[in-house]
Amino acid sequence: MKYISEINKNGNIAVDDNILVKDVVSSAGSHILDGFKPLFSAEAVDRLEKAGYTISGKANVGEFGLDLLGETSYYGAVTKDGCLTTAAAAVVAQGDVDAALCVDLNGAPRRAAASKDLVFIKPTYSTVSRYGVIACACSGEQIGVMARDAAKAAEILKVIAGHDSKDGTSDVNDSYDYSLDINLTGKKACIVKELFESASDEVKSDVQAMAEGLKAKGATVDEVSISCLDAAQAAWQILLSAETTNNLSKFDGVKYGHRTSSFKNIDDIYTNTRTEGFGLLAKATILYGSEALSKDKYEKCYDKAMRIRRVVTDEIKKLFESYDFIMSPVASQKQFNEYNLEDAFEKVYEQSKYTVLASLTGMPAIVSNGVQLMANTFGDSTLLGAVHAIKEAE
Repeated sequence: MKYISEINKNGNIAVDDNILVKDVVSSAGSHILDGFKPLFSAEAVDRLEKAGYTISGKANVGEFGLDLLGETSYYGAVTKDGCLTTAAAAVVAQGDVDAALCVDLNGAPRRAAASKDLVFIKPTYSTVSRYGVIACACSGEQIGVMARDAAKAAEILKVIAGHDSKDGTSDVNDSYDYSLDINLTGKKACIVKELFESASDEVKSDVQAMAEGLKAKGATVDEVSISCLDAAQAAWQILLSAETTNNLSKFDGVKYGHRTSSFKNIDDIYTNTRTEGFGLLAKATILYGSEALSKDKYEKCYDKAMRIRRVVTDEIKKLFESYDFIMSPVASQKQFNEYNLEDAFEKVYEQSKYTVLASLTGMPAIVSNGVQLMANTFGDSTLLGAVHAIKEAE
């Protein structure tokens, strides 16, 4: 299944199912929100429609966007040639739409873009309003744009970015200039040694090709070691799980979506609805987050994870004093097959080390030709310009 709800066959923009569209079912890939129709659209959707774009449909996503590539959706995984992908990536790759709005929570849209050789940009945190996103980890999730090239991604990003008073985390700037005009001569990129060495040969080849593309345009490429990767990965898992636990607590069978038919009292409604409504990965995340937020573990886990976020952010910003780009694989492999979903928590955690730096720090990241580039905060144009210049030279 690609669309949960088809809205307009002639539409040119797909929207992930964890982004609200007024009066259209928005389930976030979960049974617990089955049939839920919001009374308003997300700010990003409103801005696109006011600019003349048309929403084609709601694209199937993994439950609340927590998984690898949509495999945990209540409505089933999307596969192509036996490999997992996301619905948004599938419709963009086929040319059914010009672009898609996707929520990057834990890297799924970035992995999807790599698997289909598309462009996906996760912009700097706070530059695109999160108003109307079915929230999980508010401090890291961000609406991004999936497209076939950087020019289209930049075009859509210009429309949806800018301050929104309805989003308390929104940056104060009213608009941003996403220019593709960049001179790469003298720019410096670094490949993350730990991530490169742990990737498959196919992925390594893609990274090396990107490095050669940068060099051909006058940039230099070095290899660096980032010592805080393991700490960053652990901290983000704690923060993501804790915030997800808090945000999903409102789905209890009273106000939204699914309600169990088996109950005798209010406690039964809560317990049975959540047992029936959440999938294994969502349940595991909630349990993990509940433990991290418990009285005995709060300071040791959640508070420490917040401190680690600051340390990691400072270390990456220091790295950007010497480099313009951080280059890395976006996953250990380019394609993923379906697997036993009982293993999802471990599998997603294993792959999160490739996407965690941008998720934890809020810095922008772009995927093109199967490779991830990161830039410093508000360096989105640099990323778009770099991949556009490399593509133009091919």
